[in-house]
Amino acid sequence: MATLLYRLGRASLRHRRLVAVVWLVVLVGLGIAALTLRGPTASNFTMPGTESQKAIDLLAERFPAASGATGTIAVKAPTDGQLATPEGQALVRQVTQEAATLPGVIGAVDPYQAQAISPNGRYALIQVQFAGRADEVTSEQRDAYEKVGEQAEKEGWQFAPGGEVLSGEPEVGSTEALGVLVAAIVLIITFGSLVAAGMTMLNALIGVGVGMAGLFALSGAVELTSVTPVLALMLGLAVGIDYSLFITSRYRQNLLEGLSREEAVGRAVGTAGSAVVFAGATVVIALAGLAVVRIPFLSVMGLAAAGTVTVAVLVAITLAPALLGFAGTRVLPRKLRKTEAAANGADPTDTPEAAAAAEDRSGFGFRWGRLTTRLRVPVILVALVGLGLLALPAPDMRLALPDPSTAAAGTAPRVNSDLIREGFGPGFTGRLAVVVTSDSPQSTAAAAPQVAQLIQGTDGVLAVAPPQTDPTGRTALLGVIPKSGPTDEATEDLVHDIRRQVSSVQGADVLLTGVTAVGIDVSEKLSDAMPIYLVLVVGLSILLLMLVFRSILVPIKAALGFLLTVAATFGITVAIFQQGHLADLVGLDTPGPLVSFLPILLIGILFGLAMDYEVFLVSRMREDFVHGDTAQQATINGMGHGARVVTAAALIMISVFGGFVVFLDDPIIKSMGFALAVGVAIDAFVVRMTVVPAVMSLLGKAAWWIPRWLDRILPNVDVEGEGLRAHLAEKEPAGR
Repeated sequence: MATLLYRLGRASLRHRRLVAVVWLVVLVGLGIAALTLRGPTASNFTMPGTESQKAIDLLAERFPAASGATGTIAVKAPTDGQLATPEGQALVRQVTQEAATLPGVIGAVDPYQAQAISPNGRYALIQVQFAGRADEVTSEQRDAYEKVGEQAEKEGWQFAPGGEVLSGEPEVGSTEALGVLVAAIVLIITFGSLVAAGMTMLNALIGVGVGMAGLFALSGAVELTSVTPVLALMLGLAVGIDYSLFITSRYRQNLLEGLSREEAVGRAVGTAGSAVVFAGATVVIALAGLAVVRIPFLSVMGLAAAGTVTVAVLVAITLAPALLGFAGTRVLPRKLRKTEAAANGADPTDTPEAAAAAEDRSGFGFRWGRLTTRLRVPVILVALVGLGLLALPAPDMRLALPDPSTAAAGTAPRVNSDLIREGFGPGFTGRLAVVVTSDSPQSTAAAAPQVAQLIQGTDGVLAVAPPQTDPTGRTALLGVIPKSGPTDEATEDLVHDIRRQVSSVQGADVLLTGVTAVGIDVSEKLSDAMPIYLVLVVGLSILLLMLVFRSILVPIKAALGFLLTVAATFGITVAIFQQGHLADLVGLDTPGPLVSFLPILLIGILFGLAMDYEVFLVSRMREDFVHGDTAQQATINGMGHGARVVTAAALIMISVFGGFVVFLDDPIIKSMGFALAVGVAIDAFVVRMTVVPAVMSLLGKAAWWIPRWLDRILPNVDVEGEGLRAHLAEKEPAGR
């Protein structure tokens, strides 16, 4: 593979104008396609095969009037008892009529008829039924809904529209701008050259633009959840910058060793590019592997993010060498280059500074490598104890789909939720729906009262609304109000209790659904799938690293390190986002359960990123060991040559992910950005740059042992470039 990429790198540099034009054409073409073909994102999380989803599908077929999105307008009068006055009743009924005539609305329920008035006569709930699903409601319809009751508010009343209809796409305003700004600063410090930093950033931004444009172009044909584009942007930007950084760093090193520009690019793509391809492949496989859990929205999220990472890899091994050809030796700091001499093919190491830089082994990476290998046992013990302590909260992790009570303070969903809880209690924010259906109207009519009686006698139920039937009489819908909130453990227990109670009903099928039930079903299915996916990912990491490093112990060590990273990351995320410790530091208003798909998504993403750093550090260790260094010296060399680049790469990823924590109020995106930023920090700085060299030093030569029979049957992917070295040795003078 290294030899093939070496040739690709040289060809990209020689035909750099053509390569740049091709990528620009692709970017513009996909951009036009995205503008013309882009479809809406979905805010709902469907889960085929679950009871709640079966009920939703049944309602859409038999009771379409009840299958659309719902909204709830919370009403608060200026004083207690004012809702009972004639003036209050007239005002509320006027607002109800206003809501019923909104575009996209098929009806609004009078709170006096529905008895949705609080005991103190100050709060009321107006139920609004939309014709389409939440993701089918247009922005104009949503804006009109949010303005209901504005005139009455001038008289001291409060009207707070809410409900699933207001769940929309997160805005990603200046979030990515912060990540790009911090990444640019890190690149300038790392390279000491504005040209190198700018070229690396331009390369990554073009890759992100292509990936996101392609994703939006497909959104008209494939349903994307609102979180999917944000995740794709997050990963595409982070890995795009990192992959270009790795190749540019190796190109600079090759220039300092006296190679011509073309040869320097070829070898950079052949060596660092091989690591980029492998690292990118691990990220893609891990993300695409989310499809094995058989959850559609999660599969789409994984495949979309995998697509942007694939584009980042392709851009890094083709466009990056082309841009390096345009930049020439200007990617070096001014004091390390002689522009005229380099242009004539002279050896850049003629300058004393360049020669010193090429041979300097006193840098931080070498010093850190010597320290961690000398104190390997204490380093390993301290790291294990520290990560173990961070992981302590992880077993208490609870999963749920987010509800409005955890939304950012001041947002419409949060204001609505707070008013409902204030006037009626938490159960009214997570109402359940029970569907009773049969082929006979008589059977349904007989079963519905029996179901209502069974549910009313279940502990944790506050009230059961009278059944509503569809025009055929074959399907009845009952509303159930629990005593507890939608993400409380008591509500989860109640859902299971109700399902057990109604299972004894004869003559009709009884299904429990509603946003709360859907969230519980999604969380449970994801929890069941997580151990299977974790085993798959860990097993995959061992096989892939065995293939690359021709070793048994190195892959096992890498997999165990990954598990340490995941456990510690889960622990910190639970402590802050669920338990509320230091929540103010991340701008979290209300702690709550983690979003149900975060753990399994985090495992997939962190696996790929962890393997990135493992490959970039350990491939250099193996390279030097194979070429005669002792195991100890090879470990130090790997740290010396890789620490600076991996540090820069990790800081860039942390800044990109961290930007989503700082600028976005959406609890889903905030928790994802935080967990990814913390996971990268732990894996890069604690596991890969501290524990890995210590363990490699402890293992010594045994780290590279592999049975001969296994070595013979494993294909040679040549990630560290051994085959390329042999190929270049035959034509060494030509490369100078």
